[in-house]
Amino acid sequence: MKNLIKQLRDFYIIWSTQSLSQLGSAMTEFALTLWMYEKTGSALSTAALTICTYAPYIIMSIFAGALTDKFDKKKTMLVCDLFAALTTVLVFVLYKTDTLCVWHLYAINAISGLMNTVQQPASEVTYALVVPKEHYQKTSGLQQLSRSLVSIGNPLIASALYGLAGLDVVIAVDLVTFAIAFGALLFFIRLPEMDNSKNADENVLKLAKEGLKFLKDTPLILTVILFMAGVNLTASSFDAVLPALVIPKAGNSIYGIVTACSGIAMVAGSFLPMILPKPKDRVRVIYLTMLFALGIENFVLAFSRNPILWCIGQIIGWIFVPLMAANQNVIMRNMIPVELQGRVYACRNTLQFFTIPIGLFLGGFFVDKICEPFMAMQSTSPFWTTLFGSGKGSGAALMMFILGVSGTVLCITSGQIMKRYKYTE
Repeated sequence: MKNLIKQLRDFYIIWSTQSLSQLGSAMTEFALTLWMYEKTGSALSTAALTICTYAPYIIMSIFAGALTDKFDKKKTMLVCDLFAALTTVLVFVLYKTDTLCVWHLYAINAISGLMNTVQQPASEVTYALVVPKEHYQKTSGLQQLSRSLVSIGNPLIASALYGLAGLDVVIAVDLVTFAIAFGALLFFIRLPEMDNSKNADENVLKLAKEGLKFLKDTPLILTVILFMAGVNLTASSFDAVLPALVIPKAGNSIYGIVTACSGIAMVAGSFLPMILPKPKDRVRVIYLTMLFALGIENFVLAFSRNPILWCIGQIIGWIFVPLMAANQNVIMRNMIPVELQGRVYACRNTLQFFTIPIGLFLGGFFVDKICEPFMAMQSTSPFWTTLFGSGKGSGAALMMFILGVSGTVLCITSGQIMKRYKYTE
């Protein structure tokens, strides 16, 4: 046990302090969303905060990864964290001087999103540098656990602090967590030396092309990434449809409970990579877990009218997501040379996550413009009302069924394609 702790000392320090900092940042983002809605009363204006953060991540990720591979990973993380903290300080100053405006937050979120775009691939490479290969699965599970805890904890803590003490206290907590993570990385972590001389004189565009070329030459990884892009398209459409299904039938409080079940399931699922033995076929685990999630959950929610069944569906849909993500991380860390990981991870971010805003739009559009009007016209049809119910929300149930079919077809088809490629450790 002592030997294990010694082997993973640097990982534990980085993981715990960075997770704490991520919690602080997520709390500030949530509190700013509350502040924005109070000021504008507009759901679109509030959603634009997320868009401003997300747009640089999708557009610039490929180039950010190339920058990551050109420079020292620890310095890159420190600089990005410092810039992100300075934007938080700027929000604090503007808020305390009563000059904070909506456009300030859009601009600040865009800058913060850009810093995260560079920092994220650097941190992925950093984890690969400090973790022995035999512990990739265990540490990937811990990373999924912390992300799940942050997703559950940040709205609860942020809303409580914001309601009791205001935005400035939430920001102060964020800055304290930043200082802890920054100090731990600066003073207690020494990364193995990497030879960046080959990349130092290369332009960013050429390095980005090398990341894309690696994916083109490694069809297994590219196929997994494109499969996950399809999964994200379906899952983000689900996120847009879920409130339209639950709220008209059961109200906001039940919607909150149903939503929380996904986070609870992910926390529980985060322990699976840590306790299960190494699978014989990691690729098979990826598409089978997603087949289980996308198929069963969507059909359960499509055909049920009971909040308990909705919660069970959420648990089924999310409990194996950490196991899938951990196996994808292991495959990528084992197959991608460390000196290429920054740019390849960045290409992954663009290719795998660009479908999320598309899915959110499509899910909302299909419910509002196609499925709900269709079910309104079928209100006297026993066939359709027996399957999906009646009244507002029945169109969302129909859309859940469509997502279940499309997700099942995606997983079965992609599984057949991925079987062509051999992965060994």
